Amino acid sequence: MISEAVRLVITLAFTAFGFLIGRGIPDWAEGSEIDPDVAIVLGAVVGAGVGYVMGGLIGRLVRRGLERAPELVARATGPQLFAGTFGLLAGLIVGVVLAVPLVAFLPPAVGWPLAALIVLLLAAFGGKVFSSRSGDLLAAAGLRPKEPLRVRPDLPGASSFVIDSSAAIDGRILELARATLVSGQVWVPSFVLDELQGIADSGSKSRRRRGRRGLDVLEALRDVSGIDLRVTDETVPEHEEVDAKLLALAARTEATLVSTDHNLTKAASLRGIRVLNPHAVGESLRPTVVPGDRIELFVEREGTEPGQGVGYLDDGTMVVVEGGAGLVGETISVEVANAVRTSIGRMLFARAAP
Repeated sequence: MISEAVRLVITLAFTAFGFLIGRGIPDWAEGSEIDPDVAIVLGAVVGAGVGYVMGGLIGRLVRRGLERAPELVARATGPQLFAGTFGLLAGLIVGVVLAVPLVAFLPPAVGWPLAALIVLLLAAFGGKVFSSRSGDLLAAAGLRPKEPLRVRPDLPGASSFVIDSSAAIDGRILELARATLVSGQVWVPSFVLDELQGIADSGSKSRRRRGRRGLDVLEALRDVSGIDLRVTDETVPEHEEVDAKLLALAARTEATLVSTDHNLTKAASLRGIRVLNPHAVGESLRPTVVPGDRIELFVEREGTEPGQGVGYLDDGTMVVVEGGAGLVGETISVEVANAVRTSIGRMLFARAAP
């Protein structure tokens, strides 16, 4: 629809332009036998034909530009959009000022096209230049642009990490940081904080406990020596899912993704993103709970087999309780009988302690 509208406007403009040229041909060729009516019709027809062809080409370009506009806007940051809009308006004002003498002193057939060209060029130039220097412009205006997610070169030998909610809830990232296996910048996306807050406010007691644990781990991580913990407000609007946002952030900044989510770490590895899985690191060390240990466990639901109950440790490890189906909703003491390693982690089997 938009391409047809652009073609119509351009065709009408070229038709009018051809009409004016045809009407002036007899005056330019004095003494000739050119019929004024024929010249006018011929000029209008030629102008309409050229306008139809040019209008089609320009209309398709405009349509493609409008289709790509959302993608271009999604890639731009807020400060760039703000500064680009300001530059566009400034370019339009300067262009109009410079175009007035052209319209006033040149013939209309020449002055108006040149004036329109100057206005368009200055508007595009202003928008491009201002958006490229958005940080400096906002700083000059006393505004503080959002700090981009990037690796700091002033920390010698330091790395950059992007942490997700599963790694925060797991908690072993804190021990890795204290052991200096993780150091440098640790970025926590704001949407990960929102996810943890949503879990901490959940109606389920176990989910509330896990969400609060994740927030506590991040708070403790801030005080670890050698860790520069920061929250980034980058929302990655081109993606809707949290996992896709994390992958995009890690790929864009070449940071290491810290996660215990099996599917997320696999997807990151396939994309060539560096991955640190605290759960996998923990599995290579002595487990915190071994067969024979007694633990307090909240039985959340019934298991897949008759008579079984299922609960979870604070780090998300699933515990299957033999004979725990009738104890759903209670916190009981259980004795770990066996531990099984699977592709997604460790699973414990237990029975109610006597």
